[in-house]
Amino acid sequence: MIFNSCGNKKTENTKENGIIKTAFLENIETVKAVLSNQTQELTLSGKVEFDPNKVVYYNPLISGVIERTYFSLGDRVNKGQTMLHIRSSELSSLQSELTIARQELQSAESMHKDKLISDRELVEARSTYEKLQADLSLYGKNMGDGIFAIKSPMAGFVVDKNASSGSTVSEGGDPLFTVADLSTVWIVANVYAGDLQSVKEGIPVEITTLAYPGEIFRGKIDALSQVFDSEERVLKVRIVMPNKDLKFKPEMSVVVKLKNETQQKFLSIPSDALIFDDDRYFVVVETAPGKFEIKEVQLQGHYQGTSFIRSSLSENDKVVIKNQLLIYSELKGK
Repeated sequence: MIFNSCGNKKTENTKENGIIKTAFLENIETVKAVLSNQTQELTLSGKVEFDPNKVVYYNPLISGVIERTYFSLGDRVNKGQTMLHIRSSELSSLQSELTIARQELQSAESMHKDKLISDRELVEARSTYEKLQADLSLYGKNMGDGIFAIKSPMAGFVVDKNASSGSTVSEGGDPLFTVADLSTVWIVANVYAGDLQSVKEGIPVEITTLAYPGEIFRGKIDALSQVFDSEERVLKVRIVMPNKDLKFKPEMSVVVKLKNETQQKFLSIPSDALIFDDDRYFVVVETAPGKFEIKEVQLQGHYQGTSFIRSSLSENDKVVIKNQLLIYSELKGK
């Protein structure tokens, strides 16, 4: 169907055009379809993890019973802070050996002073004592009576706890606690095979989380795994994020958005120009002043209010972006 020109002139086709009147036609707006590089936006699901290079797991070095714990999950701890006391019969034996070795060293020093033993014998006595002292220091601070105080090896936050008063521990067992420095964290996101072409190292990303609605954190992809996760069947991307304000918590769910500009050019138009009807997309094109036609289009993608078209349109086609739905309905005879 043809509409007369939309200038300031009056037209006589109001009746022919049904609901569309001259005043309406005067307010039609169009934009030209232009060639541009397609910008793709991809949304990935992910979560916060602590930096494995800034974490310490404390595994028990000897069997015993936990007398008392001095920390809770999530606590901030300092380096050297007492975390728990362990009572161990094995440590008690070592303490007895250390006491005997100290007495023997004192005796050896006295005898060496009186020239009753050789230098070598004094060195052996001192070596035996120092070795036992070093061995005991591995287990923590000697509190006496077979009890040792286990200290935090670094400053940070307790991100895992598997210790409670009265529980038994075994040498080489599971970590009793884990301390992590959260000043820097990893954002680990999932990438499916079909999205790999859009994901590259160095691409900037925007990170959002339900915990801070409306707040956007910006980073970049630092690494892309080359091996698929055997369970989730995805590749993992890593984003290293500073966490000065400690807003990111381990295991927190996040949404990662990234954009990538392709080298292939497509015609682009405002997404508002699209008309979705019968599971297909259409646009209204002004072919001449006051003349319009409907074109079905095939979409390549969307990005921030722009749609990329891979067929049906030509460069510089004038696409209607205001009141196009009414024109579409009239042309369809609705």
